Amino acid sequence: MDFAALIRSRESVRSYDPERPVPREVLMRILEAGRLAPSAANRQPWTLCVVQSPAVLARVRLCYSKPWFQQAPQILIVKGRRKEAWTRSYDGYNALETDLTIVMDHLILAAENEGVATCWIAAFDPAVLKTALPLSEDEQVFALTPLGYPLADYQKKGIKTRKPLDQIIAWM
Repeated sequence: MDFAALIRSRESVRSYDPERPVPREVLMRILEAGRLAPSAANRQPWTLCVVQSPAVLARVRLCYSKPWFQQAPQILIVKGRRKEAWTRSYDGYNALETDLTIVMDHLILAAENEGVATCWIAAFDPAVLKTALPLSEDEQVFALTPLGYPLADYQKKGIKTRKPLDQIIAWM
């Protein structure tokens, strides 16, 4: 798919076919896009977790109660380690969230390119995930997304409401 078309077509999907998991070879292409994402000083302070076993899915699904989230056959979790992320010496800014945002963006765009639906979720309960996942003390979950194919009756909206360029660009 042409990159401009990919950007225009990607949308958050809230409808998943629980009986249609993403095949491993497709998952691997999506994960490879995440692996290749840039990070500050090339630190790559992330781990990408594909949750697909019924037992772990049941525990992870408790972190976000929307019914459509409960349907997704797989969940992709991006977690990171602040100590491994680059820190700017001038003011102590740590790039973990920036790095994890970039990797998540690569993952969801790669999923769209593969015809796999996603919905970036940050409104999860982190305490639930701490008990659901094997997280070390220095790891934090940044975001997660269901992975799957939309239900057969799902219709893409196709319309994005965005501010016009002249409202968001400052020419200097």
